[in-house]
Amino acid sequence: MPEQHGSDPERQDPPAPTEAETEPESEAERGVTFAGLELRPELVAALSHLGYEEPTPIQREAIPVLLAGRDVLGQAATGTGKTAAFALPILERLAPGKRDRDPVALILVPTRELAMQVSEALHRYGRDLGVRVLPIYGGQPIGRQLQSLDRGVDVVVATPGRAIDHLNRRTLRLGALQVMVLDEADEMLDMGFAEDLEAIFAATPESRQTVLFSATLPSRIDAIARTHLHDPVRIRIAESSTAEGEAPRVRHSAYVVQRPYKAAALGRILDVEAPTAALVFCRTRDQVDHLTETLNGRGYRAEALHGGMSQEQRDRVMQRLRNGTADLLIATDVAARGLDIDLLSHVVNYDVPASVESYVHRMGRVGRAGREGVAITLAEPREHRMLKTIERATKRRIEIEKVPTVADLQARRLELTRAALQESILGEDLDHFRVVVESLASEFDVMEIALAAVKLAHEASGAPADEQDIPDVTPFNKPDRGARFERDERPERAGQGGSGGRGANRREPASGMTRLFVGIGRDAGMRPQDLVGAITGETQLQGKQIGAIDIAPRFSLVEVPDAVADDVINALRDSKIRGKKATVRRERF
Repeated sequence: MPEQHGSDPERQDPPAPTEAETEPESEAERGVTFAGLELRPELVAALSHLGYEEPTPIQREAIPVLLAGRDVLGQAATGTGKTAAFALPILERLAPGKRDRDPVALILVPTRELAMQVSEALHRYGRDLGVRVLPIYGGQPIGRQLQSLDRGVDVVVATPGRAIDHLNRRTLRLGALQVMVLDEADEMLDMGFAEDLEAIFAATPESRQTVLFSATLPSRIDAIARTHLHDPVRIRIAESSTAEGEAPRVRHSAYVVQRPYKAAALGRILDVEAPTAALVFCRTRDQVDHLTETLNGRGYRAEALHGGMSQEQRDRVMQRLRNGTADLLIATDVAARGLDIDLLSHVVNYDVPASVESYVHRMGRVGRAGREGVAITLAEPREHRMLKTIERATKRRIEIEKVPTVADLQARRLELTRAALQESILGEDLDHFRVVVESLASEFDVMEIALAAVKLAHEASGAPADEQDIPDVTPFNKPDRGARFERDERPERAGQGGSGGRGANRREPASGMTRLFVGIGRDAGMRPQDLVGAITGETQLQGKQIGAIDIAPRFSLVEVPDAVADDVINALRDSKIRGKKATVRRERF
């Protein structure tokens, strides 16, 4: 994914008549509630039930504008709360009672993972409204999608390629569409969906409300905004350029972890870091309660702190933390405001903060008065770009670390056992145990006796067995897409048919990549964006992880990471590309 650079001429902000840019939050802004945004009671109740205490900056700015019916061009990174920013106004406009069969809203997203996340969020927010949400993406049976569309849906969340499939089948009818949202628009363009987006726009009513969210605003986004948005309000989350109040003796690190493994990963990280006291920030009350229970089950003395607790409960929690009977505080931003914990050694973002300002305020709680501190962030793979944004704004490097393995934990726990034994040897009277050792020494070697004693001490320490496999997630550098598409325009050098591309100038795949043969080429209308869309739609890969693509008349070649080559082959064999089944295998030399 391209990064923002102030000197890059491609990063031009589209001119818009109205602009709203958020500044650092004032006390008045912090007091804004979802009820204050004039949302219907069912939505406010659902948000309260989910533990959301107050809107994020992007939600405060976008929701009133969208409720007023204006088009919006929003610049907001992953993790800022933009899903709720466009989802809540969509749910607000749903008619009560029985609704028509065709969707009133279409939300386009770049990947099936994001489609599922957005759909789940809409279901949670609209549970009391009976909202009918249908995610449409590759890799799931299309028959189920057809049945749901025929029964009727209110909101469709789709990847562009699968939306085009349904439009061509005439199973997705957009004549009654009121709202169209492009989420992570820059990523969809990077993945080659520009033509598909234009075709989808052409199938929607001119009267629709259009919402476009993007982390960056390159000139291609400018073109879409000028063509398809009507007098848009531009909303941008301002980012601080300084890390005011943050001491320099803070180690900043991040771990890239898939969502299902985050709790287990945090437990391992804390096991290895062994903090004196740690403050873990979560987004919602439910997340606070769940994580507190998980970490207590792991042997930590964790306390929860959020807005659903009384002042008396909050005071008890803080007292336990200050007197050392608790060593972990799991809290929401709202609940943790104003806290000053002297012994705090670690601050953890369980999710990437919604803004740079939030990161700065949180991390400023450690490393005070010249003490050393550790700032840790758990990021999902698609949030890696937000870490880069924070790095640029704070001018501090965030080191990407690997989640500790089971072997790392075993080594750490053995080290703790060794330290405990050393402390016992140096500080305690052991004479009354001598008779046990002497009696065993007549039968066994002293080393064997010591090994057995260490084993019992290690097991008695209560170290939990941690055998869950946490997949290693490596952030990939984005390949040069310009070079990828330029090759498509050069004279063909590859072989024909099933030869696997033994051209005279065939180069080796890039390091760490495997080249795959796909038995559909230019003669069947294959384009690079079709291949990228098929792979990202059917697998967990993102467009930036896909390497060089070559399109020959009768076949195509594409490079994918070595570790997932077999997964890509199996996924593409079970799907269709441009409506056809294709032979897919590793390239043969």
